[in-house]
Amino acid sequence: MIKSTGIVRKVDELGRIVIPIELREKFDIAERDPIEIFVEGSSIVLRKFNPNCIFCGSSKDLVEYKSRLVCKKCASSIPNAKEVDK
Repeated sequence: MIKSTGIVRKVDELGRIVIPIELREKFDIAERDPIEIFVEGSSIVLRKFNPNCIFCGSSKDLVEYKSRLVCKKCASSIPNAKEVDK
């Protein structure tokens, strides 16, 4: 469900918008934090990026496997997973 904040911002000539301080504080978004951008129906959604395992969705004990994030538990079940960075 999308809720309006009543805040309107213009897009600048480089396609940027400023996220108001009130929203950055509410969602614990700091300078240089990665923001995920995706489309949901006809809306553009911004969300603070929190990396997760591509298999189970866990955000704990992540390692990289073939340029993807996988938790150690799922990585241990991948046959021949010698490419996992530990």
